[in-house]
Amino acid sequence: MANRDGWLVLDIGALRYAGLIPLILGALVSLWCVKDFVVRGKGTPAPFDPPSQLVVCGLYRYVRNPMYVGLFLVLIGEAALYFSVFVLLYSVLVISSAHAFVVFYEEPTLRSRFGDSYEQYSRAVPRWLPRAKGNGL
Repeated sequence: MANRDGWLVLDIGALRYAGLIPLILGALVSLWCVKDFVVRGKGTPAPFDPPSQLVVCGLYRYVRNPMYVGLFLVLIGEAALYFSVFVLLYSVLVISSAHAFVVFYEEPTLRSRFGDSYEQYSRAVPRWLPRAKGNGL
């Protein structure tokens, strides 16, 4: 343990660089999702230019919200890399907020926009964690 500015900090040395794995993986996941939104969805992740077509390819075949999963991986990677309890708590806040946003705003909006296509998709593909066996898409 080290004392840094009055705080006791566990010195884990080079082990903290393991946080680069989820950080880089999360960034790649997010970039892949942006590409799918632009190429397949004919739009962007931005609310002012959403996709005009429901995106169910790429990582969206495994979970309905891979872009958020990518963000979570980046945050968890940062928490590990900087060995920061604050970033870890912030991650929990972001994850909780994103879940509420998805459940109470995004999913109802997609249901009204894409109708039965989104209903079928939401029944076949889990919201956050991929299933061990195929999704049915």
